[in-house]
Amino acid sequence: MSQVLMPKATAVWLVENTTLTFDQISAFTGLHPLEIQAIADGEVAGGMTGYDPTTNGQLTKEEIKRAEADSNARLKLSPRDVPMPQARSKGPRYTPVAKRQDRPDAIAWLLKTHPELQDSQVAKLVGSTKSTVQSVKDRSHWNMQNLRPRDPVTLGLCTLKDLNDAVDRARRKAAREDASRKKEAAQSGVVEDAADVDPAEADQPDVSEQ
Repeated sequence: MSQVLMPKATAVWLVENTTLTFDQISAFTGLHPLEIQAIADGEVAGGMTGYDPTTNGQLTKEEIKRAEADSNARLKLSPRDVPMPQARSKGPRYTPVAKRQDRPDAIAWLLKTHPELQDSQVAKLVGSTKSTVQSVKDRSHWNMQNLRPRDPVTLGLCTLKDLNDAVDRARRKAAREDASRKKEAAQSGVVEDAADVDPAEADQPDVSEQ
């Protein structure tokens, strides 16, 4: 059977939008049932945007309803006649001229929805520049009053995989930095405790009998 596109993001969507059992979602996506349960509990894929399998032809709504009505049923992947997209070579992201005017809206959405992303990541996702990202962030963009945050995935400026990968990298980096700060704070706390000792209260030689 063909592989499911973006299994983890698909599992997130199925958990959030259907009444399918963990076993059914596991069988369809190829993920372990315990991982599906962890997704449902928010322990895995936190903040990941779900990938609707009905919008890309992997599943039909009728197929989902059929499986929801029978917990023993297994979802069947819809046949795909559309060729898989070719992997894009590395380099600057090209944005079609018709979509370039949508980039500030996408930047506003990313800054609002995923503040953990760095300006360079936002710029790379939508094919813009860090100066444009900064102008939207500090509200100095020339068209600021007409901007309305819109999802760059639905605008066609980036793929859901690109977005989820960028968010995942940003959160891992933030977690590492937070752990490093806590470690440094703990180490400095030990030093501060030692420095807080009043020299006058330190052990001194007994000179009362001299």
